Formats: sequence, C-alpha cells, structure tokens
Amino acid sequence: MRTDSVNKEVVKTGTTTLGIICKDGIVFAADKRTSAGYMIVNKRQRKIAKISDNIAITHAGLVSDAQLLTRIIRAQVRLDSLRRGKNLYVAEVANLLGNLLYSNIRRPSMVPGIVGFILGGVDQKGFHLFDLGIDGSITKYTDYASSGSGSITAIGVLEALYTPNMSMKEGIELAKKAVNAAVQRDMASGDGIDIVTITEAGVQPLMEKEARISLE
Repeated sequence: MRTDSVNKEVVKTGTTTLGIICKDGIVFAADKRTSAGYMIVNKRQRKIAKISDNIAITHAGLVSDAQLLTRIIRAQVRLDSLRRGKNLYVAEVANLLGNLLYSNIRRPSMVPGIVGFILGGVDQKGFHLFDLGIDGSITKYTDYASSGSGSITAIGVLEALYTPNMSMKEGIELAKKAVNAAVQRDMASGDGIDIVTITEAGVQPLMEKEARISLE
C-alpha cells in the first residue's frame, strides 16, 4: 500500500499535509485519503502522529515506511529522554529523523522507501517547524510548510492568507482553508481533515466536529 507515484523525473506523494506557526503554538493539518494509483485504499488514514508530549509529525509517502519510521523515532526519543532525564530539543529530534530518512532512501530495496515528514514542537527555545525531505534533508521554517501532491495548492492559500503572529484560532481556520483548496483540486487528497495543535500545554488533537471543513 502506498500514497505516492514514482517515475524517473518526479516523485509525487499523494496527500496534503501542512504545519503553521502561530504566536502561541503550531497547527498541523492533513487530509485522510490513502491512495494506490487511481484507487482509494483508505478514507480514514491518520497522517499526523504524536512523537512525544511536545512534538508531532505529519507524513507523506509510502505508508509502511512512514509507520515504521514513526515507531522508531518515537521509541528513540523516549529512550534518549530517559537516559538524559529531560526532554530532547525539537531540533535534535529533527536531526534524528533526518538521519533515519537519509539511511532509508539509500538502503537497497525492491520497493523504494519514499516518505517525507513535517515535524513541529515546542521546547525551552520556543516553537519550531521543520520539513524533512525523502532524502534526509532538513529545512527549518519560521512560518509554514506543506508536503504531498496537494501542497502546491495549499501553499498558494498559505502564501496569500498567512500573517505573522496570527492566533491559534486563526491558524486553525487557515489550515482548513488550505487543505480544503487542495482537496478540491488534488485527486489524491480528500475524505476529511485531521488537525492537531502544539502549544505550551503539549500536543492536542482537535475534536472531529471542530476540524470539519465547511464547503459553503
């Protein structure tokens, strides 16, 4: 099962995920559709995962690799935190996951491990948002990031409507608009939206009724 389409020229991941930095937290949003070519495999796929009390990720790409790498990084973060007796910095977790992705894409395999992540969290230094490419590259953003086949449409909305220091409520509404725009134009994205917020209180998913997209 995979949510990406690969050819010699371009890698496409069939999904829409995004992260937005607000003045008091981070908003993550993702659609729920998993596709295999033109077939919709799952309409209730969770593409946002909690890594620790203060860090979460979104994924786009091969489902099996995304699930495995999520389990590995979650376990590694817990182990390192126990060893140190304190939480890891968000940038440290981004580097750990980037190393895993670097090794994953270069491992000889009959099935290429095509998967990328957006990682966000809060620590003593503030709120942080990273995009982790399928090749292990790590890019830090101070505003927003998006990945997947619907990301071009989503970024267009974010570029037009994002403002620095927006509130979490405003960020949630912007996330809905961006994912909704992608769903309307990208066949590989759809079937609703999941939203997760990261604040000083930690990682918290929104209730389904709060995350529902209005098509009016």
